[in-house]
Amino acid sequence: MFEIGEIVVYNQYICKIKDIKKNNMIGNDYYVMAPVNDESLIIDLPTENRLGSIKKIMTKKEAEALIKKIPKTEILDLNDKYIEQKYKELIKTGNKLDLIKIIKTSYMRNYIRINNKKKASEKDNIYLKKAEDLLYYELSYSLSMSYDEVKEYISDYCSKNS
Repeated sequence: MFEIGEIVVYNQYICKIKDIKKNNMIGNDYYVMAPVNDESLIIDLPTENRLGSIKKIMTKKEAEALIKKIPKTEILDLNDKYIEQKYKELIKTGNKLDLIKIIKTSYMRNYIRINNKKKASEKDNIYLKKAEDLLYYELSYSLSMSYDEVKEYISDYCSKNS
């Protein structure tokens, strides 16, 4: 169980637990949370967390260790005709390395398309944006950087370590 004041990840939101309240109708406790970037949005979620949708935010040390894994993370099959289905499956896992696979794969697929004088794939762009948002917002909080600073930091790191 999480504590009041703790920062957690819930779906695509980085949230602060504002309170833990009792639901007298059902008899269960629930978290009262607010996204750190929009405290006007209040999210109520049962504390039992059956679906595992609420997780601890990664520490700075975990974030740095994850970034070090990026250059060695494999990309998916670039010619997979079921790539969208694979992207959907990987996003659902909530695994950060899976998000990195999506980012690297969609970036490479678009890079190849553009070099062959074709338009970037809308499908790849959609999943690239989703994966970047899920990963970079959490990293930005863990590393005390802005979203754009994280993106640049990762790009610089990968350029030097590829």
